[in-house]
Amino acid sequence: MMYETVIPGLDDLIKRALDEDVGTCDVTTAATVPENAVIEGKYIAKADGVVCGTFILQKVFDKVGSGAKVTLSVADGDKVKKGDIIGTVSGNARTVLIGERVGLNLLQHLSGIATRTRKYVDAVAGTGASIVDTRKLTPGLRALEKYAVRVGGGKNHRMNLSDGVLIKDNHIVASGGIKEAVAAARAFAPHTLKIEVETETLDQVAEALEAGADIIMLDNMSVENMKKAVATIGGRALVEASGNMGDKTKDELVAVAKTGVDMISIGALTNSVAAFDISLKFDQLKTK
Repeated sequence: MMYETVIPGLDDLIKRALDEDVGTCDVTTAATVPENAVIEGKYIAKADGVVCGTFILQKVFDKVGSGAKVTLSVADGDKVKKGDIIGTVSGNARTVLIGERVGLNLLQHLSGIATRTRKYVDAVAGTGASIVDTRKLTPGLRALEKYAVRVGGGKNHRMNLSDGVLIKDNHIVASGGIKEAVAAARAFAPHTLKIEVETETLDQVAEALEAGADIIMLDNMSVENMKKAVATIGGRALVEASGNMGDKTKDELVAVAKTGVDMISIGALTNSVAAFDISLKFDQLKTK
C-alpha cells in the first residue's frame, strides 16, 4: 500500500533536529574518523512491528551534506519480525555517524506509533469501528505522527483546531449549554465544517442530537450506555467513543466497537507510545 509522504515542514524539522543534536561539531567523529572513510551498515529490527518513516533516513543524510545512500528493503506499513533487515546505508562514514541518531530517533518513534495503531486496528477488525487519533501529539511532530497513525491503519481526527468544531465540556459550560453551543457554532462556522459534541450522559446525547450535531462523542460511558446511545442516535449522527480507550484490554475494546460506534479515539496512539527498537550496525569500513 502506498502512503502519502509529503510532510509539510519536514526539511526544516530535520535541520532543527540536526542542529540541536550536533551543536557546533560532532567532536567524536571529527577526532576519530578519517574524512575519506566509507562504511556500510544495516538497519535491523529488534522486535516485531510495523515500520514507518523510512523515507526520512535519506533526507537526514542529505541534510548532513555528503555521500551516504540508503537502500530500503521494506516500505512504510510493512510488518517486520525481529532480526529483519529494514534497509542498508553506505557511503561517507562521517555523514552516517553524524546523521545516524536523528534518523533512528524519528524512524523508531514513528514505527512505534504505527505498530501500536495496527494492534488496535487489528483488534476491532470486522466490527465496523475505525480507530482514530487525537490532538495528544508531540509539538512540532504533528504531521509525522498523524501520518504514522495512517500507516498503522488508523484514521486522523482533526489535524488542528481549525479543521472542525469540537464542543467539549468546558465549551458547554461557557456557552450555557449544548443547544446554545451548537447554535452558536452553526452561526459562526462555514457549512463545510462538521460539528461534534462531547457527551457524558444519555440526556446529553439526546440534547446533542436534537441540536443537530453531526458527530456525537460518548466520553467515558459504560458499554451498556454506549449501546443505548447508539440506538437513540439511530444513524442520524456519527458516533465516537472516547475516554481512556488505550487502557482497555482487547476484549474490552472489542466490546466498545460492537456497540455500533463509528469510531474509537485513542490518545495513547501518540501520547505515550514506546519507540520501536531498531539498530544500525556497521558491516564494513574502508577508505577511498
